[in-house]
Amino acid sequence: MLQNKYDFIYLFDVTNGNPNGDPDAGNEPRMDAETGIGYVTDVCLKRKVRNYIDLVKNGEPGYNILIKNDKPLNEKFRAAYEAEGLEPDKTKKGTNPANEWKAQQFMCRNYYDVRTFGAVMSTGENSCGIVRGPVQFSFADSISPISINTVTITRQAKTDSKRAEKGDTEMGNKSLVPYGLYRMSGHVSAALANKQTGLSEEDVELLWKALVNMFDEDRSAARGDMEVRGLYVFKHDNVLGNARFPELDKKISVTLKEGVIVPRKFDDYDVKVDTDMPEGVTMLQY
Repeated sequence: MLQNKYDFIYLFDVTNGNPNGDPDAGNEPRMDAETGIGYVTDVCLKRKVRNYIDLVKNGEPGYNILIKNDKPLNEKFRAAYEAEGLEPDKTKKGTNPANEWKAQQFMCRNYYDVRTFGAVMSTGENSCGIVRGPVQFSFADSISPISINTVTITRQAKTDSKRAEKGDTEMGNKSLVPYGLYRMSGHVSAALANKQTGLSEEDVELLWKALVNMFDEDRSAARGDMEVRGLYVFKHDNVLGNARFPELDKKISVTLKEGVIVPRKFDDYDVKVDTDMPEGVTMLQY
């Protein structure tokens, strides 16, 4: 069982890349139209954590990933019922609460992302209910307004024979952020973990490892160069916490250096860390 509540601040940056495309805007980097502040969704960052866990654990028992492109979800829910010897609800009008709870606990034991982020598993006749995750991420917002550059690209390979006969060069485009430093906050509720999902200290340590290393295993031409610039974890000495997060959030200050108008690298920022913590809180820096 978790004995400590955690809050954390996460800094990462992107250089000449698209950290999180918006399908409603031609897959351009996401940006607040009023302020110019860029953002990366919590779903995007959780996806990278899932991918990292799936890679390093490689199917190890207890570390499967529910939300990924393999089997349909309802098949995974049915497997939970079969493993626990439970009868499905053929009417689809309701579930047996006792059966649903047993299936839900099976899912928490076997799927890392379920016991970490939670999941909606109430579809079909093998309902495993709804799990509220003890680990939650905010959106990651850029420290400064971003600019979006659209770059035209060409390729020599032709799509079909008609285009090949014409000899025309095929053209396309990609959108990127020249540079952006992003800040995200996150929280680990020990009380919720102990009550429902069984998230362990080992699981939490694996989460920190994933946040520090996940970009190294997620390289692509579209995402440019993405790097972690800081993970600051506030560890409370009890389950319910010793300080409110807004007070802890102020301990990490990120500002543009004097004279810098358009940031283009991490060194254009000053990151100041106030190590004077409230009583009962310890800060861990990764």
